[in-house]
Amino acid sequence: MTIHKPIAVGTNDSAQSQAAVLWAARRAQRANVPLVILHVVDDRWVADPYPWFGVLEEAGDKLLQTAAGRIRGTFQVPVTTRLLNGSVGGALAKYSGKASMLVVGSGTGHLGGVLADRALQVAATAKVPVAVVGTQDLNGRSGVVVGVDGSKEATLAVSFAAAEADREGEELTVVYAVRTPDPIVDAGLSSTTLAELIVQEERVVLSETVAGLEEDYPDLKVHQILETEKTPVDALVDAAAGARMLVVGSRGRGGIKRLLLGSTAHGVLKHLPCPTVITRIQAARNKT
Repeated sequence: MTIHKPIAVGTNDSAQSQAAVLWAARRAQRANVPLVILHVVDDRWVADPYPWFGVLEEAGDKLLQTAAGRIRGTFQVPVTTRLLNGSVGGALAKYSGKASMLVVGSGTGHLGGVLADRALQVAATAKVPVAVVGTQDLNGRSGVVVGVDGSKEATLAVSFAAAEADREGEELTVVYAVRTPDPIVDAGLSSTTLAELIVQEERVVLSETVAGLEEDYPDLKVHQILETEKTPVDALVDAAAGARMLVVGSRGRGGIKRLLLGSTAHGVLKHLPCPTVITRIQAARNKT
């Protein structure tokens, strides 16, 4: 008997996390898997004695039951709750190994702004795909957009996005942003010819990235976009402005290996255009 891992979603009852819980519940219902709603009580700054800590846990339990109540009255999906302790990012990332996907709200700017957002921390350290959900109105949106750059991470992102688009009857748009030589900055380098060669080579990369999709998903309509004027972040944010989902790998081929989250994924989460899924290589073993 195959046991499907649940979808886990973190909540603190903010508008963003409420949207994340609803998004996760819809996905769990479609995938026919359980939903686990998580809340973290941050106990890192608690010192003995802490008689008031029980009050925080009680409030957390109440928050979880409220969130679960909203789901049980709307979706046909098994719902459980878990109260976690520790740092929010660390606790959610650690729990992610028990799930097929981790969903979090996009958060808001605070203190250091969106760069310090916990959604970024979770996306950088989770063991499974992480979906970051904002408060955008998703009515009327269509299509799945995926960013590629020829890396192994991008290949995994395309596989995830294609399966998602095919399952939901959506079209798939594959976006590859490449910067060609500037005719002024690179004067004297025969930039026009060089730019043409770069575009030709990267079109091959783009074609190779989507190779096999037609065989695996014969009914899936795939669009390819090779963008030469915009940065990867701008190209993806613009392409996904009306999309139902954006998918990107956690790191690209130009990423520094010690970084847990690449600059493109980081930039996209700072300018979230729609629910965005961050995939990673080790997540290939986790199937919903």
